[in-house]
Amino acid sequence: MADQGNPYLRGLFAPVREEITAHDLPVSGRIPDGLEGRYLRNGPNPLNVDDPAAYHWFSGPGMVHGVRLRDGQAQWYRNRWVRSDAMAAALGDKPVHGPRHLDMDLAPNTHILNFAGRNLATVEGGALPYELDGDLNTLGPYDFQGTLPGGFAAHTTLDPVGGELHAVAYCWAYPYVQYLVVGVDGRIRRSVDIPVEGRPMMHDFSLTSSYVLLYDLPVVFDLELATSGASLPYIWDPERTPRLGVLPREGRAEDVRWLEIEPCFVFHPMSAYENGAGQITVHLVRYDRLFAGRGSRGPDETPPRLVRWSVDLAAGTVREDGLDERAVEFPRIDPRRETGRHRYGYGVLEPTDGYAAERARRHLLTPTAPATDLSQVGVGIVKFDLEQGSSEVHRFHRDGDVGEGVFVPSADSGAEDDGWILSYVFDPERGATDLVILAAQDISGQPVARIHLPVRVPIGFHGNWIADPVS
Repeated sequence: MADQGNPYLRGLFAPVREEITAHDLPVSGRIPDGLEGRYLRNGPNPLNVDDPAAYHWFSGPGMVHGVRLRDGQAQWYRNRWVRSDAMAAALGDKPVHGPRHLDMDLAPNTHILNFAGRNLATVEGGALPYELDGDLNTLGPYDFQGTLPGGFAAHTTLDPVGGELHAVAYCWAYPYVQYLVVGVDGRIRRSVDIPVEGRPMMHDFSLTSSYVLLYDLPVVFDLELATSGASLPYIWDPERTPRLGVLPREGRAEDVRWLEIEPCFVFHPMSAYENGAGQITVHLVRYDRLFAGRGSRGPDETPPRLVRWSVDLAAGTVREDGLDERAVEFPRIDPRRETGRHRYGYGVLEPTDGYAAERARRHLLTPTAPATDLSQVGVGIVKFDLEQGSSEVHRFHRDGDVGEGVFVPSADSGAEDDGWILSYVFDPERGATDLVILAAQDISGQPVARIHLPVRVPIGFHGNWIADPVS
């Protein structure tokens, strides 16, 4: 598959060509007691691309990469394509059974989560999630026991208080976005259609104890791009007024309050919580603009920055304060602190010698000489202390890559940062990827463990730690 200069098809982005299963993985260090479960991560991995020059990173079929930990051992690594109809046919498999939505045939490539006992691979834009079993085999598309009124969303938030799953779904075919609440029984309990003009991309949302925050921003569906065959027909609209919508959790569509904000795009909020008296604090990663050119093949125009929005509902204002000048993405927090006040957040630092697509231009198996000061170069995991305004960084090899860092608490009742950060990290010296485990309270220290995978995991998107059920 020739890449014709497309940076999202080569180097560290290049798709892998095989599904493998490897048992009894070698480990450097010691896997912490209590880590019993699976670390799973999703991402695009095209098998064939008809027009490599026009390929958009977000459009590749999903492949889930997983590591099984148990009894202090790394029992296996697996990578499996999600079997949409097209992927099943390409791999010579029979199509899987299940519901469909708008004849969409997408292999979800964005996230994977576990809810109500099911592993669900997700993607945005109106498609259904796909259910996978514990060995990452595709069981089929899933519509929450027939209760999902349309498509689903890439991102969800699990409310740690009520145990329900929340999402905001959008689809180019509909003049509204849909706020969804999945009850603890795995069925849709609540659905609210919220009219929006222009069919915006609404990749994620935020949830507080009382409100749902909607990001209505200037990246919109473009019919001309769609009819030209673009795999991701969304473009920056400089004439569109960006807005933050504030919807009471149990409110109706007409209860949304729209607040104007400065032009930007947000893929990933870190967190949101209420301060009382109509005040909401939001930490998020913002781009000054996105997809401003019709030839865009990924988010490589402006670097993402961590900022704080202070929302004053009484005054109807949103104030923005920058928190860090470094390029950072994939923000996460302790999942026990979702919807509430918290102190710490985690993210991935992009390379200091160039932004996202630059990683694809590096030769995979010929690392340059080691850097003399790894504290100032290369990718890394950053821990933000949002109360103190400080941060700590764990840097990795400057020619490597690090994926989203997922926080796993050491115990349900432990301190906010008492736990581990798990991430896939490419090691250019081995030409393969490690699952790295860092102690969250000593983020800059040596890894607690490195689990050595036999292959490279391409740069991808999101994942989760899925703990074994408590027996």
